[in-house]
Amino acid sequence: MARSLLPAPDARGPFSPGFWRSPLRGTWFTSVLGVVLLAGVTVLFVTGLLSYAAYNPDLSPVNDKTPDKGILGFYLFSWPTDPPWLYRLTQGVHVTLGLALVPVLLAKLWSVVPRLFTLPPTRSLTHALERISLLLLVGGALFEFVTGILNVQLDYVFPGSFYPLHFYGAWVFFGAFLAHAVLKAPVAFRNLRRMREGGEERADGQADALAAPRPDPPTVSRRGALGLVGGGSLLLLATSAGRSFDGPLRQTAVLTPHGGPEPGGGPNGFQINKTAAYAGIRADETGEEAWRLAVTGRSGTVRLSRADLLGLPLHSAALPIACVEGWSTSDQWWRGVRLRDLAALVGHDDPVDVFVESLQRRGAFRHAALRANQVGDPRSLLALSVNGEELTPDHGHPARIIVPAAPGVLNTKWVARLTFGAL
Repeated sequence: MARSLLPAPDARGPFSPGFWRSPLRGTWFTSVLGVVLLAGVTVLFVTGLLSYAAYNPDLSPVNDKTPDKGILGFYLFSWPTDPPWLYRLTQGVHVTLGLALVPVLLAKLWSVVPRLFTLPPTRSLTHALERISLLLLVGGALFEFVTGILNVQLDYVFPGSFYPLHFYGAWVFFGAFLAHAVLKAPVAFRNLRRMREGGEERADGQADALAAPRPDPPTVSRRGALGLVGGGSLLLLATSAGRSFDGPLRQTAVLTPHGGPEPGGGPNGFQINKTAAYAGIRADETGEEAWRLAVTGRSGTVRLSRADLLGLPLHSAALPIACVEGWSTSDQWWRGVRLRDLAALVGHDDPVDVFVESLQRRGAFRHAALRANQVGDPRSLLALSVNGEELTPDHGHPARIIVPAAPGVLNTKWVARLTFGAL
């Protein structure tokens, strides 16, 4: 019988170094991926914290989706209104970069997977702590990327609310990531210096701890493998970034779907996340005869019809809408009553926080709160029309909030009540 040309499988399985035979694994390959992740994950962490701050979570309990955050909320500040595209930029970068880094993360985990099967599991207390931090790093990375991708895809299959899960998970992951980076970054940069000097292998004559002791014949070089990883990242970038733009580029974003139908043409022909039907809005409660806006403040409550609101001084502002899922629109021309004018109508000459209530019956953020600095911005409106046309039901008719630089869910649609100074 002819002898098989394939190597016999190692009897001890993945716990034996001989089990791992890919010629691509090596310190240089892992170092390149690690340096890319060091930069990319740092940007993801910072933009993620900014996204959380944009919700003004200290306006408890209305906007606070992560109770008992304690010292983890040390950095929180009143979210600014300038530049008006701030949230569009930070969240667009966060989501698009997160998707583009998926191939890099998977390649990095593949490159070090033999380390997870080393024997003995621990050799010392220091080694045990390193192994624990590695488990937190790998588990945290997978958790953050998986929950983030599911949120972009609007598949809320994880238990509980996305906001606290992603927030707490980010701190666990980044803590482990920071510890790992402090330990491994010097080695990674030394290896990159050697690469610039013309070699991929260790220059000190020691064995490459990540290289297979008995590698199979190569079918692609390590540089070729990095090219495949980079090509995968560019493909994900090209098929997701378009949701941050209008026009033809939007059709290229096949990997970042959204909640509502594709917008049609005309003045109201831009992105919709929640439709009136999804939110449970009935036509009989938004008609001219039925709908009244209740505005409450220091001097009491006034009730205003759309005709009453149209009789007040109207102002216009060009503002985008940006959502946590990563999509955004370009500037739309909104027209309506300034929030600070409505505050003054009920006795607040100086801007104060406002509690906004919607007719919405289903979905998250049926209520929202805005900071005094947001109320005081002259571009913050209770919008009645957009791009020269009355709001459609899906865009929040009879009235909606629009605030510069605020996350989309704080631009409440189908507004029923504004309570100034209640927080």
